[in-house]
Amino acid sequence: MKMYHKPVLLKESIIGLKINPNGIYVDATFGGGGHSTEILNKLNSSGRLIAFDQDQDAIDNKILDNRVSLVKSNFKYLNNYLNYFEINKIDGLLADFGISSYQIDNEKRGFSTRFDSELDMRMNNSQKTDAKAVVNDYKKDQLEYIFKNFGELKNYKRITEKIISERAIKYIDTTNDLKIILKSLTIPKEENKFFAKVFQAIRIEVNDELEVIKTLLDKSLKYLKKGGRLVCISYHSLEDRLVKKFIQNGGFRNETSSDLYGNKELKLKKIGKMITPSEKEIIQNNRSRSAKLRIAEKIWKTFYHL
Repeated sequence: MKMYHKPVLLKESIIGLKINPNGIYVDATFGGGGHSTEILNKLNSSGRLIAFDQDQDAIDNKILDNRVSLVKSNFKYLNNYLNYFEINKIDGLLADFGISSYQIDNEKRGFSTRFDSELDMRMNNSQKTDAKAVVNDYKKDQLEYIFKNFGELKNYKRITEKIISERAIKYIDTTNDLKIILKSLTIPKEENKFFAKVFQAIRIEVNDELEVIKTLLDKSLKYLKKGGRLVCISYHSLEDRLVKKFIQNGGFRNETSSDLYGNKELKLKKIGKMITPSEKEIIQNNRSRSAKLRIAEKIWKTFYHL
């Protein structure tokens, strides 16, 4: 197995899973297989791992072990494949959200601001919508929404105006095309941060990242056993807010759910505090610096009104 991606918060996430050697686990984001390998190291011959990745490059990096089933698919289809494998309950699910180092460093994929490459940003190369389609075909209100909500950019209106004005003259084809168009909107010494947010906003839209995270988390509750662990690593505030809210409420409404009689239902228990990488890990892997790890355990308790 080639080096594809250095796993972040590896020790902490594996401890968080509280692995049962006979258990069934899901790695929703296989990537380079770092987390999957450690899960397998904790399982005995009866244990099982189902791993997901929609990127063919990750699938080519598969682990040769008969205890693991590697699925080339978006993790939002968790239920479809667990049903296919005739799995009703799992002992834990690990999700390491965001993009891998391999995807960032592959100049052909268009994820990084460092390379002049074709605007792509698809995690699944077989899907139709790519970054070029977003910047060249989306309407004004769609672009404003993306840059405001997914990039959290204050000057989202000006960004949109520049893109619409320039694409009327020339098709925006590469990462450098986009950077040149928006360069006049940058602040000295904050250019990299600005473009990182622009690229993040487009990438989230291309891959529908926030919605698929919500879908995965919702479906995880159905399959986690009582006492099963949910372990999530996020890399920006939009992802982390979703995970935090889900753990607190067991869903994405603002309050915990109630039964027909108004009794509050708690579905998850937070395990410990949010964990961030140590100084040592950040030195060894600078891309881990923004990572946040949250752990929860399925409980499903009802608190009755007296």
